[in-house]
This record gives sequence, C-alpha cells and structure tokens, in this order.
Amino acid sequence: MSTSSPEAVKKLLENVQTDLRSLSMECKKKFPPVKEAAESGIVKIKTIAARNTDVLAGLKENSSEVVQPFLMGCGTKEPKITQLCLAAIQRLMSHEVVSEAAAGNIINMLWQLMENGLEELKLLQTVLVLLTTNTVVHDEVLSKAIVLCFRLHFTKDNITNNTAAATVRQVVTVVFERMVAEDERFKGIVEQPPPVQGNTNRRSVSTLRPSAKDAYMLFQDLCQLVNADAPYWLVGMTEMTRTFGLELLESVLNDFPEVFLQHQEFSFLLKERVCPLVIKLFSPNIKFRQGSNSAASPAPVEKPYFPICMRLLRVVSVLIKHFYSLLVTECEIFLSLLVKFLDGEKPQWLRAVAVESVHRLCVQPHLLRSFCQSYDMKQHSTKVFRDIVNALGSFIQSLFIVHNAGNAAAVSAPAGGASGTLTTQAALEYRGIWIPLMTVSVQGSAKATYLEMLDKVEPPSIPEGYAMSVAFMVALFSLTWSTENSQEWFVLGAHLVWEEMVSACWCGLLAALSLLLDASTDEAATENILKAELTMASLCGRLGLVTPRDAFITAICKASLPPHYALTVLSSSAANLSSKAYSIQGQSVQIISPSSDSHQQVVAVGQPLTAQPQGTVVLTAKNIQCMRTLLNLAHCHGAVLGTSWQLVLATLQHLVWILGLKPAVGGALKPGRAVEGPSTVLTTAVMTDLPVISNILSRLFESSQYLDDVSLHHLINALCSLSLEAMEMAYGNNKEPSLFAVAKLLETGLVNMDRIEILWRPLTGHLLEVCQHPNSRMREWGAEALTALIKAGLAYKHDPPLNLLLSKMLLLLNPLRELSNVLHADIRQKQLECVLQILQSHGDGLGPGWPLVLGVIGAIRNDQGESLIRTAFQCLQLVVTDFLPTMPCTCLQIVVDVAGSFGLQNQELNISLTSIGLLWNISDYFFQRGEAITQELEREEEVQQKQAQEKGETLNRPFHPAPPFDCLWLCLYAKLGELCVDSRPAVRKSGGQTLFSTIAAHGTLLQQPTWHIVVWKVLFQLLDCVRTSSTTADKEKIESGGGNILIHHSRDTAEKQWAETWVMTLAGVARIFNTRRYLLQKLGDFFEAWEVLLNHIQSAALSKNNEVSLAALKSFQEILQIVTPVKDSDKAADTLAAMGVPAVLMDPLSASGPGRPLVHSDSLVERLTRYSGAEMQAPPPVEESALDDLVLWWSAWNTWYRIGTESTKPPSGPTEKLSFIPSQPFLTALIQIFPALYLHIKANFSMEDLKKLGVILHGAVSVPISSDASPFILPSFTEAVLTSLQEAVLTALDVLQKAICVGPENLQVMYPAIFQQLLLFVEFSCKPPQYGRMETKLVANAKYNQAEWVALNYVPFAERSLEVVVDLYQKTACHKAVISEKVLQNIIKTLRMPLGLKYACPSESTWKLAVSSLLKVLSIGLPVARQHSSSGKFDTMWPEILFRIHSFIAGVVQLISTEILPFANFIPKEFVAQIMAMLNKGSIHSQAPSFTEAEIDVRMREEFSKVCFETLLQFSFSNKVSTPQEGYISRMALSVLLKRSQDVLRRYVEDERLSGRCPLPRQQVTEIIFVLKAISTLMDSLKKTQPENVDGNTWAQVIALYPTLVECITCSSSEVSAALKEALGPFKDFMQPPVSKVQNGES
Repeated sequence: MSTSSPEAVKKLLENVQTDLRSLSMECKKKFPPVKEAAESGIVKIKTIAARNTDVLAGLKENSSEVVQPFLMGCGTKEPKITQLCLAAIQRLMSHEVVSEAAAGNIINMLWQLMENGLEELKLLQTVLVLLTTNTVVHDEVLSKAIVLCFRLHFTKDNITNNTAAATVRQVVTVVFERMVAEDERFKGIVEQPPPVQGNTNRRSVSTLRPSAKDAYMLFQDLCQLVNADAPYWLVGMTEMTRTFGLELLESVLNDFPEVFLQHQEFSFLLKERVCPLVIKLFSPNIKFRQGSNSAASPAPVEKPYFPICMRLLRVVSVLIKHFYSLLVTECEIFLSLLVKFLDGEKPQWLRAVAVESVHRLCVQPHLLRSFCQSYDMKQHSTKVFRDIVNALGSFIQSLFIVHNAGNAAAVSAPAGGASGTLTTQAALEYRGIWIPLMTVSVQGSAKATYLEMLDKVEPPSIPEGYAMSVAFMVALFSLTWSTENSQEWFVLGAHLVWEEMVSACWCGLLAALSLLLDASTDEAATENILKAELTMASLCGRLGLVTPRDAFITAICKASLPPHYALTVLSSSAANLSSKAYSIQGQSVQIISPSSDSHQQVVAVGQPLTAQPQGTVVLTAKNIQCMRTLLNLAHCHGAVLGTSWQLVLATLQHLVWILGLKPAVGGALKPGRAVEGPSTVLTTAVMTDLPVISNILSRLFESSQYLDDVSLHHLINALCSLSLEAMEMAYGNNKEPSLFAVAKLLETGLVNMDRIEILWRPLTGHLLEVCQHPNSRMREWGAEALTALIKAGLAYKHDPPLNLLLSKMLLLLNPLRELSNVLHADIRQKQLECVLQILQSHGDGLGPGWPLVLGVIGAIRNDQGESLIRTAFQCLQLVVTDFLPTMPCTCLQIVVDVAGSFGLQNQELNISLTSIGLLWNISDYFFQRGEAITQELEREEEVQQKQAQEKGETLNRPFHPAPPFDCLWLCLYAKLGELCVDSRPAVRKSGGQTLFSTIAAHGTLLQQPTWHIVVWKVLFQLLDCVRTSSTTADKEKIESGGGNILIHHSRDTAEKQWAETWVMTLAGVARIFNTRRYLLQKLGDFFEAWEVLLNHIQSAALSKNNEVSLAALKSFQEILQIVTPVKDSDKAADTLAAMGVPAVLMDPLSASGPGRPLVHSDSLVERLTRYSGAEMQAPPPVEESALDDLVLWWSAWNTWYRIGTESTKPPSGPTEKLSFIPSQPFLTALIQIFPALYLHIKANFSMEDLKKLGVILHGAVSVPISSDASPFILPSFTEAVLTSLQEAVLTALDVLQKAICVGPENLQVMYPAIFQQLLLFVEFSCKPPQYGRMETKLVANAKYNQAEWVALNYVPFAERSLEVVVDLYQKTACHKAVISEKVLQNIIKTLRMPLGLKYACPSESTWKLAVSSLLKVLSIGLPVARQHSSSGKFDTMWPEILFRIHSFIAGVVQLISTEILPFANFIPKEFVAQIMAMLNKGSIHSQAPSFTEAEIDVRMREEFSKVCFETLLQFSFSNKVSTPQEGYISRMALSVLLKRSQDVLRRYVEDERLSGRCPLPRQQVTEIIFVLKAISTLMDSLKKTQPENVDGNTWAQVIALYPTLVECITCSSSEVSAALKEALGPFKDFMQPPVSKVQNGES
C-alpha cells in the first residue's frame, strides 16, 4: 500500500494523532509545555485534514508546526519520550511530509541528542530515514547530518561504531545516488558551457546543481580527511581514520564512476586530490626493504601498514579499472608501484596482496589491452604491460627459489605419513620444493582473500602455497585478453595492439608457464597451463609472430618429450630464445629447462629415436598430456603454424617412435613392436590411449584438407625435412628408420587429391629421394607411399576427368617414371607392381598417360635381375593382350620398342623369346586394324605437322618420309632386325623367323616407296650386321649351354651359332627378293639392291663355314628361280624350248591356269592385288623387262663366276697352313646352280664365258675331301660310283651341249671347247688332278680318324666323261668346228695315256673303256677323216693313230681288217706297211717272261696272236684284186706272214733243243702248231693263185721256210709232228727240175 493512498493517509493521521496523544500523556506531569504543544498539534492536524483535499501536501506545508511537539519532546532528554518522538518523526519522514525547514530543525535536535550521547542507534536510524526517503536535506543541513553520523562512528560503543560506519557508508551512497538521479532528470537539457579549463579554485562549484554540489563537497572533504587536512564542508568533525576514509573513497569511486567521468569538476578532484593522495600514502611501502635494519639507513623508515596498504591497493584497483582513460599517467605510476610490490624483498603479505591486485586487473582483458596501447606502444613510456608479466614471472620463480625462514615448512616436500594424505592434493613441485595449489577463484572473477580483510590490522600469516596459487591463476588469466575472440579482431590498427601485447609479454609468460608446467603435478593444473601455452602459440601464429610462436610450441614440445631428450630442432630454437636476453628490473629471467627429478607417474618406456640418450627413455603421464595438447594445437591451429610444423612434427615423430607406433597401410600409425633393443614397455593406461592417439594423429593429417594452400605447403615442407633427417639418421647403420614422416606425407597426399597440382611436386619429389635411400625399410616405405599416392591420384574422380587432362595425367604419372632411375631392385619391383595394378584398375582410362606407363615398363636393364624383368614383362603382356585398342595409336610405336627391349634383355631367355611372339601378335593387330590406325595416325601427323610449321621446325620422327602407318611397320621391322643380331642364338633364330614371316604376311600393306626403306634400312642393314658378327665370331668351344644343357657339336662355338643366323637371314632376304621381285623392281634402284644381295650371297658363299657357304648357294638358287614374268605356263614353255620342242604359249587370261591366283574376297587378297596383282595378270613390256632382266642375270653370272673361282682356287702356300677347303656339297650346289643360271643367260653366252665355266668345273672337281667326310660322300671305295659333284659337273656340260645342239649355228663353235673340257676330265683316270701343293692319299689308304685329305676316286668320273665324249662325238663328228678344231685328234691324244698304261691304269676297266671308246670314235671319225683327207686337217692324226694302235692293238686288228686295210688306196703306203709289221708282231705268240702269269692271261694272248695272224692271212689271200693298190696290200701281208712264220719256227727249234727232256709250254706248242697249219693253208692258197699275182720275193720266202721245217722234225711232240707232216706235204709241188734261164722270150 503506497504512502499516498487514502487509507495510508487516514492511517497516518490517526497514527500522528495517537503519537501526539501519547506524548501529551507522557509529558502531562513533568513537561506541561510539551503537553500543550501536543494537544494543539492534534487540533492542527484535524484542521489540516478538514481543510485540504490533499492532506499530505497540507501536512508538509505545516510540517514545522506538526513536528514541533515532537522536537520539544526530544528536548526533554527523557529516554521514553525521546524514543516515542523519534519514532513519530520517522513516521512523518517516511510519508515525506517533512519540509526543508522542518528537516533542519530535526537535524539540529538530533545533533543535540548526539552531543548528549542519547539514543545513538535511534539517531542514526532517523538520519538514515530522513536522508533516504526524500531529498529535502541539502547543504549545511546535509553536512551536519553526515558529520553527526561520523561522530557517532567514533564512540566508545562498538555496536554504535559499526552501525554508524554502515550509516555513513549508506549516507555517502545516498548523496551520490541523488546526484545520479538529478543528472537523470536534467539529461535532455542543454547545459551552459563548462567553466574554462585550468580553473584551479577547488571550491568553484557554482556550476553544479544542488545534489551534485553536495556530492562534490562531500567527496572533496573525504579526501581532505584521509589526507589529515581540515574538511571544508563537513564542519564539526572531531576525528577520522584513514582506513575508513579510504574505504569510503573506494566505495564512491567503485559505485559511481559515471559521476566522475561525466562531470569535469569531479574529474578534476580525481586528478588533483585522489591520485596525489594515494601516491603519498604508498610511500612507506615503496621504500621499505624486508630484512634491512634501521641502523643501516640514517632516517628510520616507516614500516608498511597492512590495513592502509591493502586499502590503497583496493583504491588503486578501482581507479585503474574505472578511470584508466582519465588518469593515464597516474595509472602508469600505480602499475609501476604494483610491479614493485611483487619484488622478492617486500614482505610476504605485501607481495600476496599485490598479486591479488594484479589478479584483479588481469581478469579484465580490455584493461590489459588499454595498458598496452597507452604505455607499451607509446615511445617514451614505461612498458607497463611487459613489466607486469615479467614481474609475475620473476615472482613465480622466486617462490621456487627463495623461501624465507617464515615459510620454511614449505621448503621440503611433505615426508613420511603426511605425504599419504597430501599426494592427492594438487601441487607444484620443483627441485625439491613442494608448493600446494589451492582453488583460488572461479574463472573470470577476482575473488581476493587479503584485499577483503578489512577488519585485520596486522598482516595475517599466509597459508603455504597461497601466493603461488594466486600467481598461477594470474599467469593463466593474464591470457584472457588473448582469448577474447571478438569481432573487431583485425579492425584497422587492432592487430598492432595484439602484436605489441604479445611481444611485450611472451618472454615473461613463457618463463612463468614453462616453470609452472614443469612443476605441475596436477592434471587439471597442467591442462590449464598447456591451454595457456596453446592459446599463446595460436595467437602468435595468427599474428604472424614467428619467434614467440615457435617458443611456445617448443615449450609444449619439450614438455612432451622425456627430460634431457636431445632433439636438435628444439634445442636450436631454445638456443635462439636464450640468446634473446631480457630482464625484469635488472633480474634476468631464465627460461628454465624441464627438470628431470619430477615425481611423475611413468606410463611408457621406449627406445629413443635420437642417438644421444643411450638405453631407454621414459614417458610420463604429463608427457602424454602434453602430446595431446600438441596434437590439439596442430589439429585446430594448423593454419597458423607455418614453419613451426617442423617442431610439432619432429616432436610427434619422436613420441610416436618411443611409443612404438609403426606405419600401416595408408600411412596410419598402429601400435607395433619395436624391432631392436628391449621392447617398448607400455602401461595399461597408455595402451588404451594409443589407439586414440593414433586416431588423433591420423585425423590431424586428414584435417590438412581444410588448410589453405600456403599452410599445406608448410606442412609438407616440414614433413619433407623431417623425412630428410630420418634419412640422414638411417645412413650407414642398420637401425630401423623412423617412417613417421613418409607415412604422414602419404596420409596428407591422400586427403588432398583435389588440389593435387599444389602438393604433388614437392611431395613426390621428396618420396623419390626416399626411394633411393640405402636403407631398405626406408626405401620400401618411400615406394609404398609413392605408388599408393599415384594409384589414389588415378582413382580420384577429378573434374574434368583425367583422360582429358594431359597435364594432370602426366603430373600424376611422372613420379612413376622417375622411379625407373632408381637402381634398387625392390623399388623397381614396387614400381612395376604398381604399374600392373594401374593397368588392371585404370588401364582403359590412361589415355595420354600411356607413353609414361610404357616407358616405365620398358625401362629394364640387364643388371636388374630376372624377377623384375618378369614382372615388367607381365605388364607388357597385359598391355598387348588387353589394351592395344584403347591406347592412342601414337603409342603403338612405343609398345613395339618396349617389346623389342624385352627381346634384347639377356637375363631371361624365355622372356626374350616370348616377347618376339608378342611382336608377332602386335603385327597381327596392326594388320587387322590397319584402316583405323592409318586414319588416326594421319590425323595426328597433320596436327604435328602444323605445330612444327608454326615453330618453324621440321617434323622429326623415325623413317620420316614414309607415311605414319608404314613407319609403324618399319619400327617393328627394325626392332625385329635388332633381335636378329642378338648375342643369343635362340633369340636370333626366333627374331629372324618372325621378321621374315611378318614381312611375308603383312608386307603387302606397305606402300611402294616404303619398300625401299625395308630393303635398304632393314634387310641389307641386317645382312651387314650378321655378316660382320659372323666373320668376327669367337671360335672357342662353348662347353655347355648353361645349366646341364649339352650343345650339339655343330653349334658348340659362337661362330657356328652365328653361321646359323647368317644362313637364316640370307635365306629370308633371298625369299623376299624372290616373292616380291616385281614390287621391288619398280623402285628404281632394284639393280643396286640386286647387286648388294648378290654381294652378300658371294661373301656368304666364300665364308669359311660350310653351313653358311652351302646355304648361300641355296639362296642363290632361290633367286634364280624367278622367271619373267611369274607364270607357270612360261616355265613350261622354257622347258619345252630347252628340249627343242616349239613352245605353245597359253593365253594367261583365258584359263584359270596354274599361274592365276584364285581370288578370295578378303581384304588381304584385295590389297595384295592392288600392289602385285597387276604384274601377275599382265606381263610387263617384253623389250624393257627382258633387257632389265638380262642385266640382272649377267650380274648373277659374274657373282657365280667369282664364287666359283674363289672357292675352287687351290691354296698357294704350303699345305700345313691349310686354311679352308670347300666341301663337296658346297661345290655340288655351286655347279648345280649353273644350269638354272644358264637358262637366263644362254642367249649371250660366249666362248669366253665357256672358258670361265671350264676353269670352275675343273677346279671344283679337283678339290679333295677330308678323310672323315669321305665315307659319307663315297659309300664304299670299292664301288665305282660318281659323286654328286661329278654328276653335277657332267650335267652342267650336258645342259650346255644340249643348248648348243638346239641353238643357232654360231653356238656350235663351242663344241670343241666342251670336248676339250671333257677330255681334261678323261685324263683324271690315270692322272688325278693336283689341288695346289697338297698331299692327298688314295681313298684306299686313308685312315678315317685322321684329318687327312683324300683324293677322290676319279676313275668313274673319267670313264663317264669318256662315254659322254663318245656320245657327243657321235652326234657332232661332222660339225665344221669339230673338224676344224681337230677334236678327233685331241680325243686320240687323250686316250694315249690309258692305252699306254694298259694294265698299269688305276682301274682295269679304264683301259678297256679307252680301247672301246677309241674304236668307237675312230669308227665314226675315220669316215669323216676320209671325206676330208684332201683338206689336210687330219694330217697330224695318222701318226697319232699309229702311235695309239701300236700302243695297244687289241680289237684294233679287227678295225684294221675292216676300216684300214680294205681302204689302203686312201691311206699312205708307209702307214699300211707299218700296220702290217705291227700285225706281224702281234701274231707272234712269244713266251711271257714270267712263269707265274695267270692261265687266263696266257689264253688271252693266244687268242690275240691268233687274231693277228688270221688278219695277216686274210689279207694274204685276197683273190679279188681289183686295183694295183689291193695287190700291194696282199703282197705286203704275205711277206709279213712269211717272215713271222720263219721267226716262230726258228725260236721253237732252239727252245726244243735247249729244253732237253722237258716239254715246252703248252702255248708255245699251240703257237707252232698254228704256224704250221698256217703254212699249209698258205701253200694251198699259193697253188690257187694266178702265178702272175705272186711276187718273186714271195716264192723265195716260201722256199726259205723249208730248211727250217726240216729242222723241226726232231721235236718230241706228236701234235707238232702231225702238223709238220701237213706243212711239209705241199712242198712236193716245188720238187721240179730246174728249167732254162730263158723265160718270157728272154734268156
């Protein structure tokens, strides 16, 4: 119910009337005046109530009168009356019905009561009610009321004192509240301008409004009083205490700061009065030094007084807090004082109070900021903020270092039983000093203990650890300014303040925090300290203050590691710090390094990563706590760490190592076992923590995806340099390396794939270095990380996709290629496995990356070992089988190169061979996809051409002028060509087969000009290489082919193995020339190519290797099988022509003859016909083509001739140095080539050429064979067989002779030459040819196991040659050339030797054949000779025939009887005479000198003699004498016969005589019988003959026989006697008497 409601008013009136009545009752007896006044007062009130509508206003107007009775009542000084009056007055006051005048009266009355010491508490109550209920009391009245309260405060009564003190406080507050209310009322009114500044009259308050003026006067007097001066306004003050005054000042300043800030007058008071006062009162504290005795200083120093000192500090706190902006300079002084109070030499309580004051300031961040702005950032000002922080640091240090005697208890850690109770308490412990920590305050407020001890006069004793606890809190709260993450963080200029603050305080703070952190034994305290350090670090980071940031991070790092752990990164940054010497008021602050003797719980024991501390190191729970803070720092503030990543990561690396975390897949760290030394020991506490720590570690690097690019770079650089250190440490020892950095680089890379361009190069660049490290574990992880990143990079969904981004694809794959330069096999293995995985997972999308991938697969070297090559080859196989269609065609050439390089590697033969198979598959692919590849390559070519033109360069690619698709083929051929000259025979063989098969199968796809390159750059180049290698190959025997493989003797030297290659290559090239001749012939330089090919054939044929030389001839044969044009019908025609049958040409287009290909509808055949079909269908114009061909064939002939001459030329030197003798098969093949070659050149084959041929044939036949080969060439030396070589020679001559036979006339001049050649061979029958100066043995004498040279059995060959001669002569005897060149004479001359040797011939058959041949030849030749007797061409022949006949005469007698004697008239007389003499000789059956002669021979001789004799007889008795010549033959024959008979008879007689009783040999007996029979026959003939036909000499000879016959009578043989009887009988016709000499009319 309010005081103005009607009920309240009514009640008031009633109450007042009741009070007046009571008063009148009380005073009725003793004080009648009072009674009257009371009663009149009742009337007065009733009147007021009746008259006024507003009763209260009426009351107030008449309040003096209303109050008067009560005042009088108080004047009675009767306690009961006084109490009643005061109560009534209070009731009136509370209803605000007291006027100003009444109030004054009341105050005066109260003053009197006070002076009389009556009702003191009631007085105070009344004053309070009066002042608080209304504002009527002003000026002097007010001051009087206030003084009244003050005076009551100093009474003897304690209760009164305290109540008065409270009242004074309330009154002072009321005064100022009134002023505030007044200001509120006048707020909107414009004030008159304030008085001029500098007005020093402190009483000039005329400008103030009433309440303000009261307040002003009151405050001013309070100052006066505290300063012990007389008050201006509070008149009547008798005494006053400073403590109370200071408390009042403090409360006013604290409660009404706006008064001082809004009114200049008050501000002036503050500056001019309060501050000097405070400074003055501080002086004893400042000067005092604890422990200095007064004797030392002349003037005794006033001791600091706790109550005042403490109150002063409270005032200072308020001043600084509220009026800092007004009192900048003064605050500077106050703060400096505060700093001084923290000094170690001050009393302990003073320091405690000072710390509390500092604490109060520190919880107000804006204040700290202002200090910094106002002092530290000004030029000539004290660095207040810095000093505060540093002083704090010193203070904390001093607590640990200097303990005065009073606190001795704290010096040592609690011992014995006590420690059990205390260990749970939070405390700090450092170097044996143990200081407990107390809960000092809640965060954000400053609840001080000592500053609140207003009732204490003496300084209280300080509980142990209190100052430290407060300082600890201060140290933490001094940071609150930095955590204020207000919006105006980087407002212009704001960050300068921050920077200044940081640079001012970081050293001191770091010193304090490090020490506290080191000393802390309580987890919560540690957590707070770490939080503070963390905050500082991140702030410095945000401000870009590197040194302080690194300093705080270093502190956390050091705290994480075991004590004295030598970590270079940290020690170097700590050294930097300690070199920055900073001091606090002359004392230097050491940054205390952690002590080791802490009582911490050990949670882990592990191996140090550094080399320094030997053995194990321990980690405590606090270390782990710090580690977590470190992780937190990195996780939340990674963006501002910059270069300090290095410190953080280095520390984490060491911790991870000590805890035994090892990297697992993807780079995450998992608990693993340490490899060396005692295993890591972990307590269960930390074991449960490990997965968490590992997880946080991974999350830390995962969060790198939120870092900006620069920070990411810092992180990566830090990891790289960490890794470099780890690499350094891992050099030269087998200790397991730290893989932390590599693993984390991997993790970082994996989460930042989206900005791969930024981090890829530094990341992979470093990992590549790691991959080259000698330590295998390190390398392995480097490669693991690198390959994982590459795979992840390819798998990442880039936008746009990778295969459209050439640069990004190359960026990703480049490191993979770089790995190829690493020499370590394990790395290459990883690289290739990675390639395999990439192919399997992303093969289809590699696009522009193919060249790089293929480059990696192909980067194999021979020193790499098989497994690597095998893995790489797997990749290649995968590419060839699956990915050829998906890669750009421009990469196909690289595929070919790579496949080729696998063929050329020499580690694994099977791979080489398989890769050749791959090349074949690739060629198949080219063939099938030809069209598509061509188009794509041509498009690409155009693009490149354009680019090249723009740059002004020429397009540079292998085989450039050829079209791109052809170039692809050429590269394939070139690769296969390289394989054909590999050092391993199997590879060469396979390569060669593939090369020639490919060219044969797919060569048709090439354009014509490309063939030029194929021939010259591929085939001939290959031939050159093979030839060079073959001729220089080693002749040393190869023992075995590696392993247990035995090598056949035909391949047991490198030379023999190369021979095989040469053979194959030459054959392949020849085949191409054969099958593609018409394609090649259009190239323009076909003749040069042909020459080169022939040159190769020649050099191969002349090589000293039988296999090569023989194969060369086979190739020669192959290229000779080309006919012009390629049609079978023509071949048939040629053959017919050779046989002399006129050719009937088939029309090539009419029938599907054997020459027409059956056209298939597939593209291959169409393409084939496009290139070569034209030639197949229509022969080229005959003249040109034939001429061209002739040139080729003659070139071939010259080559053949050179091969022949070279190979058959006998060695010139002595035979020991025998170099090489061509084999029989070679010579055979060589000669067998001639017929085929001759077919092409017969038209122009000249005599000169024939002679050349002869030389070669002769040379070839003369070559001996090696004894160990002879059994294979001559099946058995007893059989007379021709060798195939001899067959070939005869065939060659046969072909020639047949060609001459059907050829034109002019060819026939060659017959004599052919005869001459054959006759040379005939001579071999008796005189084998010599081969140089070489000794040869006859076949029969050769020993097969010795390397001797055996002369062939030439007899069959000579005999066959002789038969050929006879046959040929039969055909050609009448030819002019044969006659004119005296062929017959030559034949006869040649036969001289076999005929002369007779039985001495190597073979008896020879002589017989010679005779029969001679007889045959003469039987043909003599008629010819007779025909041409006149020409004189046969003149020389006759002596020759005579010589022949003389030298043998067997069946010749028959010849004489048929061919000579009947035609004696054509034959010279002497010849006939000599023939006769010869017959005579033959007919004598003389005794052979030897008795051992075989019976058969004797019988033969007999027969022969008989034949001769009969021939003589035959011609003796010719009756048909038609010409004188014939008669002359008869006479001659007769004369010879008779002479012969005479000789036989004489010899018989003699032999008979000599033999005595021995019978003569049967043959001699037979001969004599035969002669005797002949004589009797002769006698018969003579009887029948016309006498005129018988010459006189004949008679004389016949008669002369008689005496001899008579002598034979004595013979003993009855057969002879019988024959003798018959012979003697006819002589009876001569027994006539002599007639006269007259005959024919003469006498």
